[in-house]
Amino acid sequence: QVQLVESGGGLAQAGGSLRLSCAASGSIFSISTMGWYRQAPGQQRELVAVITTGGVTNYADSVKGRFAISRDNAKKMVHLQMNSLKPEDTGVYYCNILTTTHWYYWGQGTQVTVSS
Repeated sequence: QVQLVESGGGLAQAGGSLRLSCAASGSIFSISTMGWYRQAPGQQRELVAVITTGGVTNYADSVKGRFAISRDNAKKMVHLQMNSLKPEDTGVYYCNILTTTHWYYWGQGTQVTVSS
């Protein structure tokens, strides 16, 4: 059984910062890509940022220059540092991993609310 546990969500003011973390545990042989997605009310889930095993990153245009994704391969953790937050960053943020055996796993989600 694989579990992804997110932490670090909450309420922030516009211009503020939050740091999300996600810890993977369970029967995971090897993780390939780790990432963060978000879903705003009434909208589809969208990619925020992903990072490969080698540290190559990709960001949604809306967060480039403000968010930074990082990972700790030994601890099977991924982090998302969110700076200069905007009200439109509000949503539920989900951790995601892709294993080298091509299985996707999702966390339960953590709420991020940015007030103006």
